[in-house]
Amino acid sequence: MPPVAAEAKPASDLSAYGEARSTISGTPLNAEDLRRTHAYWRACNYLSLGMIYLVENPLLKEPLRPEHIKNRLLGHWGSSPGLSFAYVHLNRLIKKYDLDMIFMAGPGHGAPGVLGPVYLEGTYSEIYPDKSEDEEGMREFFKQFSFPGGIGSHCTPETPGSIHEGGELGYVLSHACGAAFDNPELIVAAVVGDGESETGALATSWHINKFLSPVRDGAVLPILHLNGYKINNPTLLARISHLELEQLMRGYGWTPYFVEGSDPDSMHQAMAATVEHAIDESAACARKRAPRAWPSGRAGP
Repeated sequence: MPPVAAEAKPASDLSAYGEARSTISGTPLNAEDLRRTHAYWRACNYLSLGMIYLVENPLLKEPLRPEHIKNRLLGHWGSSPGLSFAYVHLNRLIKKYDLDMIFMAGPGHGAPGVLGPVYLEGTYSEIYPDKSEDEEGMREFFKQFSFPGGIGSHCTPETPGSIHEGGELGYVLSHACGAAFDNPELIVAAVVGDGESETGALATSWHINKFLSPVRDGAVLPILHLNGYKINNPTLLARISHLELEQLMRGYGWTPYFVEGSDPDSMHQAMAATVEHAIDESAACARKRAPRAWPSGRAGP
């Protein structure tokens, strides 16, 4: 079959604005689920901002003053909301289906987008009691981030459960594949930054699916965070058409599902439907080819 020519569309047809547009349709979240999901995500975003900017006044109970702001800011705000957005939606499915899943954050300096939900779920305070879930604990939690004597702006080894730092860009899919080897019930969600995707290591790692065995290995679920920019200019994958990006991913051997937009309610519904479809598809494929290698209980509420 001859190759399909890329459609002559401007890169602007990949857009982060407006109502959600997604490959998979559906509204799996009821009104209360939607409210809670959005509240969870908003809280993550506040924590991300606090980690990046604040050294004092964590709940903004008094007017913001210069001495409340860190002298040196590090941590990419452009990565953090997308990371926590993916984390929140994957966490919903972990709870719904009792999944074995690990989350890996590839974008550099994106630790706030992971540390926020880890703090909210109580894991961080459990390991570090001085970072308690109150005002004083939040102050310590904010102050330690990218601060002398604190922690780095990547998911450093101090992050509970961290096996991938994200500081040296390009290795998230390699590490995801390594985690999936010989763990047939494990799902590895790996967020790939679009700037990171331009590194040689990551560009090659899209072929990682050739090394995974459906009989004895788990599933790798890459999530491309296409926010459009790297450190100082637009990314290559943001400059190509929607069709060309889809064809690129299919050529690598993946089935791409798009979720695009800026309207929170419709984006939550689109993301919820998409990740649920992707995980169902992975489980069905594994059961078909290796029925003893994947849990078959998928009948959730």
